[in-house]
Amino acid sequence: MPKIKKTDAEWREALTPEQFNVLRKEGTERAHTSPLNHEKRPGTFKCAGCGKPLFASDTKFESGTGWPSFHSPVEADAVSEHVDRKLFMKRTEVRCADCDGHLGHVFPDGPDPTGLRYCMNGVAMSFDPEEEA
Repeated sequence: MPKIKKTDAEWREALTPEQFNVLRKEGTERAHTSPLNHEKRPGTFKCAGCGKPLFASDTKFESGTGWPSFHSPVEADAVSEHVDRKLFMKRTEVRCADCDGHLGHVFPDGPDPTGLRYCMNGVAMSFDPEEEA
């Protein structure tokens, strides 16, 4: 599937200013500010830019960092990883695989089964709760 491409003007029209800053300009929301930190219902966390499913609620865990954290993406190809050398250190940036929106970073200090902590900006995602039967 081809990447979703839009101009900055088109992204600004589709996103809130905070979403634009995080998804398109690689910003970071303030810790402990996202309502998604407290989201515990079954469902799927999706890219706020394009709607791509990113993380299932059963992979979410409380990391104590102030950002929604997950141990693995919903599919291996849901996100892409890139070297980030900003802030005078080497980190692994995580982006939406479909629209290249900046989501956050992944660290090797998460729980089983992966040992990874996908530390995501809540503003970069939306939540789609499972329909109750």
